[in-house]
Amino acid sequence: MHIHHLNCGCMCPLGGAFFDGFSKGLTAQLTCHCLLLETAQHGLVLVDTGFGRADMAHPQQRLSPFFRLLNNIRYRQQDTALAQITQRGFSPQDVRHIVLTHLDFDHAGGLSDFPHAQVHVLQQEADAARNRRNWLRHARYRDSQWEQVRQWHFYQPGGEGWNGFDAVRGLTGLPPEVLLIPLAGHTTGHAGVAIRQGDGWLLHAGDAYFYRDEVGQPERHCTPGLRFYQWMMEQDRTARRHNQQRLRALSCDPQAGVQMFCSHDAKEFERLAQRAP
Repeated sequence: MHIHHLNCGCMCPLGGAFFDGFSKGLTAQLTCHCLLLETAQHGLVLVDTGFGRADMAHPQQRLSPFFRLLNNIRYRQQDTALAQITQRGFSPQDVRHIVLTHLDFDHAGGLSDFPHAQVHVLQQEADAARNRRNWLRHARYRDSQWEQVRQWHFYQPGGEGWNGFDAVRGLTGLPPEVLLIPLAGHTTGHAGVAIRQGDGWLLHAGDAYFYRDEVGQPERHCTPGLRFYQWMMEQDRTARRHNQQRLRALSCDPQAGVQMFCSHDAKEFERLAQRAP
């Protein structure tokens, strides 16, 4: 399995290093880190989609005013998964499966670019997207991004676990090397996506954490801006903090053989994209 790291959207909130920990100017650089998996028998598989073509062309119709203003999104067609997949010589129809960490606007926007793909997500996340009890859910979940999806697969955790976490194995039509790892907190149905690589694992942790120094060391460190953003977006604080602590412990265990990354840290993306063959 060959893995491509894609940045499918740039968000540049005001605050610079207050958010990302490194920018020198007034604005930060936050990625939408997605994966493109080339599989031998299952076609192309996307893990998250970032922003889609219609999001870039018509943000006023597709995205909430609150998040457009807060995140200072850059509307560039070349950032979409569709553009990057085409640039690599593939057709949109080659994308047969999309596995989602969750359904937030900056993770599911590209679903409408691949209407024939089968989409895989936890059942709890689908339920949360339909049950919009407050303003935040109305702003974060956008029907227009997924109304063209024809084939959904919803999952409940169960069966054999993964490194002490619950897991969903045997995703319909996908190779056994791809698992969903429930990581509730940011949303009620949030999940990581674990991918077997030889003797180790690559874990896309989605928004279970936001900053590189929240993992990989015994004590958590996070910028003030991203601490605030996580607090504002969380649906279950106890679950989010508990799962983040468990991920931190896992990341510090060399015997586990797990390389993890989150969705929005530009330094993590840069490091992994440079290492990819």
